[in-house]
Amino acid sequence: MDKSDTLSSSLHETDNLGTPLVSISALTLKARELHIDTRKHLMAFIRGDCPLCKSAGFRSETRVNITNKTHSIIATLMVLDSPLLKTGEIGLSNSAWEKLDVQKEENLIVTLAEPLDSFGYVRGKLHGKNLTEANLKTIMTDILEERYSDIQLSSFITACINFTQDETIALAKTMSETGHQLKWLQHPIVDKHCVGGLPGNRTTMIVVPILAAFGLTIPKTSSRAITSPSGTADTMDVIAPVDLSIESMKGVVEKEGGCIIWGGSVDLSPVDDVLVQIERALDLDSMNQLVASVLSKKIAAGSTHVLIDMPIGPTAKVRFQNEAHVLKDLFLKVGEAVGLQLQVVETDGNQPVGRGIGPVLEARDVLSVLRGKKEAPQDLKERSLFLAGNILECWGGVAAGKGLGEAQKILETGLALKKFEAICKAQGGMREPRLSPIKQVVTTNQKGMILDIDNRLISRIAKLAGAPDSPAAGVDLYASLRTPVEKGQPLFTIYAESPGELNYALNYFYNHQNVILIGEKD
Repeated sequence: MDKSDTLSSSLHETDNLGTPLVSISALTLKARELHIDTRKHLMAFIRGDCPLCKSAGFRSETRVNITNKTHSIIATLMVLDSPLLKTGEIGLSNSAWEKLDVQKEENLIVTLAEPLDSFGYVRGKLHGKNLTEANLKTIMTDILEERYSDIQLSSFITACINFTQDETIALAKTMSETGHQLKWLQHPIVDKHCVGGLPGNRTTMIVVPILAAFGLTIPKTSSRAITSPSGTADTMDVIAPVDLSIESMKGVVEKEGGCIIWGGSVDLSPVDDVLVQIERALDLDSMNQLVASVLSKKIAAGSTHVLIDMPIGPTAKVRFQNEAHVLKDLFLKVGEAVGLQLQVVETDGNQPVGRGIGPVLEARDVLSVLRGKKEAPQDLKERSLFLAGNILECWGGVAAGKGLGEAQKILETGLALKKFEAICKAQGGMREPRLSPIKQVVTTNQKGMILDIDNRLISRIAKLAGAPDSPAAGVDLYASLRTPVEKGQPLFTIYAESPGELNYALNYFYNHQNVILIGEKD
């Protein structure tokens, strides 16, 4: 074997006097691009029969530091027994190759990653020890530099469940400091955010143009879906580009007074975007992490005044009134501590909002409200007007009791539509949403009254159909609470972008008949 292919060496860390402190076993391996898509996960691969790799302690799922002349990453190592790699080579996933900016057959130095001191703070929290702001800054730095594995990230998210108020305040501050922080000349800078848990609740895309048309400044940065079939950014992406640079975002806001973009594209609280990916996989969104996540983005976006919409219902994210009181109090106290003026409004969370559940279907609903279509879902319209009216009264100078009427006038005269179209044009152009041709109508097998719609289960059906990754997938809901239905009447239509996903969603529904509960009329 050529020594240039595989070399064993020893790297020594020294103190200020040059005295060796620790010896780290290192290998020099030739880079091999494997063209494996692992998304953002940095992955590396070696052969299992490499004796030097074995002697260095390299095993599957080992965390390794990989360095070339200009860059360094920490990746998760996997061992394979395949002719795909030669002994003395290290294969890299697409994300790892791009991160290192590797040249073909470049020699890479590979060492075992050192234990993370900051993860000791996470373990301490899991055992009941509180975290300081300094601890959290160290954790945020290591997460941002991709030193944490998915398992370690999962542990941190789990630890957040038991955060104190002071820890939540510190987390919001430190998360907001991990990326860009926008500053605006205008005042106030308003924003709104829904706590979540309601499918189809795309009020933001109606509220923003109403407020911008009134004259308020609302640079809205939204998230992609965490545990839902669509986030505001996913739905807006169907109609107009949302991946804007900071410069482009500022240009849109300066021209139109508002925008609706994906927060991840402007690098606001980027640690939150990392944690969101893990929360999505865990289907977990804790109260403290939720508050810190939301407010860190608002701080970074330069917002000064924020309305929090908190739906409450048995299958919403916030299920009970006492839970709502705790969350509201946490939002207000953390908001005050980080310098934000907050209003929290409680709304009905007993059933989905609008008809569509999934990016394209929700985009259709939003456009129908803005365009004043007769078939537009009235609940989506009314909820949007209620939220916009509250903001106009709180921070727009509109007299108490007059906000709803002012918002309604802006919507029904077409000013909101005109502003929305202008925002879309400024963001890169407006598109019409297109439904998938692959669909299946689901009908009721009995006569009666709709007594319950499970938000979580109907969302699960939309996700199994492919939403949000397949934008045209989802559920078009015809049922609403307290309405009568006849046997054979359509309840909803499932849309998918492949027959397999459609069948997957249908099977889930037929195995969970409590998605929509039908009983005797009162």
